[in-house]
Amino acid sequence: MEHLKDFKKVKFEGKDSKNPLSFKFYDSEKIILGKKMKEHLPFAMSWWHTLGANGADMFGRGTIDKSFGEAPATMEHAKAKVDFGFEFMSKLGIEYFCFHDVDLVPESDDINITNQRLDEISDYILVKMKETGIKCLWGTANMFSNPRFMNGAGSTNSVNVYAFAAAQIKKALDITVKLGGKGYVFWGGREGYETLLNTDVKFELDNIARLMKMAVTYGRKIGFKGDFYIEPKPKEPMKHQYDYDAATAIGFLRQYGLDKDFKMNIEANHATLAGHTFEHELRISAINGMLGSIDANEGDPNLGWDVDRFPVDVYSATYAMLEVIKAGGLTGGFNFDAKNRRPSNTIEDMLQAYILGMDTFALGLIKAAEIIEDGRIDAFIKDKYSSFNSELGQKILNNSTSLEELAEHAYKLKDANDPGSGRQEYLESVVNQILFK
Repeated sequence: MEHLKDFKKVKFEGKDSKNPLSFKFYDSEKIILGKKMKEHLPFAMSWWHTLGANGADMFGRGTIDKSFGEAPATMEHAKAKVDFGFEFMSKLGIEYFCFHDVDLVPESDDINITNQRLDEISDYILVKMKETGIKCLWGTANMFSNPRFMNGAGSTNSVNVYAFAAAQIKKALDITVKLGGKGYVFWGGREGYETLLNTDVKFELDNIARLMKMAVTYGRKIGFKGDFYIEPKPKEPMKHQYDYDAATAIGFLRQYGLDKDFKMNIEANHATLAGHTFEHELRISAINGMLGSIDANEGDPNLGWDVDRFPVDVYSATYAMLEVIKAGGLTGGFNFDAKNRRPSNTIEDMLQAYILGMDTFALGLIKAAEIIEDGRIDAFIKDKYSSFNSELGQKILNNSTSLEELAEHAYKLKDANDPGSGRQEYLESVVNQILFK
């Protein structure tokens, strides 16, 4: 593999540049709707994919050398990943990173040794953070890879596994607070089931909630002031995931009284696996006051699993940024939970993948702002519901009418067969006009 030091810092050169290692649309200081682009788009590097994923899949060994000059599964290798990661982020102007506990260090069979390693590596990371100004967006615990979690972590049938999950969360929260993380994520992992024949669903949901409540109590106790996040996912690895989509996760949080501390971490690829659009999941989160952070990636419509591609779909990015802007921004950021394709196995490929993702969301931001400033779509939506500005409409909105009064109104109408055109094709043509002008 090449050396990262051989590459220059990636700069903005504009849409006409042919330099593959330049930004075409991401201009960090450009002002969009009164804010710098980098303030709209707080990008983060995913520790696991960027520094760990080596291109292996279920049919073949890895194709990408992520040894960074050291023997894997050693603390020397863990520190080499830190060195590479911070240099990589600096080259791209990325100001945040995200991590799982076992991304940072090799996991020992003895959790006490793993914790010692986490203390050591987090000290090393703190030095790099102070040198570069790069910050931690969020941390989390991997409670899905180890065989002990084959029946779940919070949803496990084993009290010993449950206690082990609690210990991992405790340490991951310790490290997140130590590194100044803005958030802490619960990814559903294996929180689900394969068949009801061997599952007590209520018992498992109650226990997941208990674990989350303990995490909130401990986090606040040690000074964590950020948001806890749930990252909805509909499938993979369990057949029935308890955190299927944003609406399901929000309902769970409200049922168990966790909604004051938790928000959503929405991943684009997970949204499409649930049969939704990315922007749908963002809207549902936002209207419930729970839009927190984003995992920026995309799936492949021809593949039915979580492929974690770098974002390239400008339509999707534009619609997503419309939701983010209208929600007033994120409490978290845009984490590239994305990995290079298996044949893209060089450092240059890694840099270009991040450039692609950052440019895609930058272009989405630019076009979303233009759609808002154009005003035609917002004007149409306002007009679509204008009948509720009437006296009767206002009584409905103010909860000051009754079924009887509405029925009397309907009897006088005899019918109501002209609700008005939705004009979808026209509105889509407006989007095309703005995207391609």
